[in-house]
Parts: sequence; C-alpha cells; structure tokens
Amino acid sequence: MCADLIDIEWVDERGRRKTAVANLEDISAMGACLQLEDEVPLRVPVRIAFGKNEFKGVVRYCVYREFGYFAGVEFEPGTKWNSRSFKPMHLFDPRRLTESKPGKPSRLH
Repeated sequence: MCADLIDIEWVDERGRRKTAVANLEDISAMGACLQLEDEVPLRVPVRIAFGKNEFKGVVRYCVYREFGYFAGVEFEPGTKWNSRSFKPMHLFDPRRLTESKPGKPSRLH
C-alpha cells in the first residue's frame, strides 16, 4: 500500500487529452489502484507518470467510494513495476506486520 501523488492522462471519447493528479493507492507488477476526483472511462488506455517513471495500461474498473473514484489500471504487456525501478515514498509491505524483532514476540501471531 502507498499514497504517492502521480499524474495520469488519457484521451476522452471526443479525442481530447485529459490529465489528472491521483493518489497511487496500491501498485503491483501487473497494475495499480489510483484514487482520483474524477471518473475515468472503462477500457480507456492511460499513461501513468511519477518522477522519471512511466507506465501504460488500461482502466479495468472505476468506482466511487465515499470520497473519490478508485480506478484499477492493468499494465500493458511488457510493462511491469518492481521496487528496484520505482519505490513509492509511502510503500508499505503488509507482510511486515507479521515479522517480529529479536526478543520481541509479534502481536499478530
């Protein structure tokens, strides 16, 4: 899980280029979840940019939840994220919750 700001762009049904700033809520090798103020059409190709990184994909879902739209983007074949190429500032690995420090038992076991 993470919460970095990213740029997203797509072309609408009238051929106009649209851009938005989104929160990068989650990212994996195959895709990402973004939170935006505006709805992004389903199946539209998008370009996601953060820093010097760029990923291309397709919107697979876009739903409104309480305080914004959440869009799931499936990356194009050949486009894969890994933490060596880009590590979001607020990346959190939930597996760390089950790790315990030497001499301290984990509270989740």
